[in-house]
Amino acid sequence: MDISRKADLKTVPGPDAYFTGKVTITGQFQRPEPSRVGGAVVHFEPGARTAWHTHPAGQTLIVTEGVGWTQVEGGPKLEFHAGDQLWCPPEHKHWHGATAHDAMTHIAIQESVNGTPVTWMEKVSDEQYLAPLAKG
Repeated sequence: MDISRKADLKTVPGPDAYFTGKVTITGQFQRPEPSRVGGAVVHFEPGARTAWHTHPAGQTLIVTEGVGWTQVEGGPKLEFHAGDQLWCPPEHKHWHGATAHDAMTHIAIQESVNGTPVTWMEKVSDEQYLAPLAKG
């Protein structure tokens, strides 16, 4: 059994190429084969979000703090809260991040396929990010 102690986990800024706004990534990991699972704790300051992206085997997000927004391409923009769990199926183009006024933290879990857990695409525009939420 291997324990990664909280005090030893590295926190790095989310790369500008993949994120808009202030994002930090803590404890990023990729387990060795035969496992394919990897993940991290990702914190988004208000207004921060990912670029559009896909995951070859899908992605689970476990929201630990705050309020966020997410959208699958062609679908409605949805709001989520601390305690919620999100599942994005494989190869669905999507984005997620904090709301314009609230920070948000989630645990991201995904699997690598052929050594790749994510395919990054273009950034989410301010117009897309600030679009109205879906009703209901």
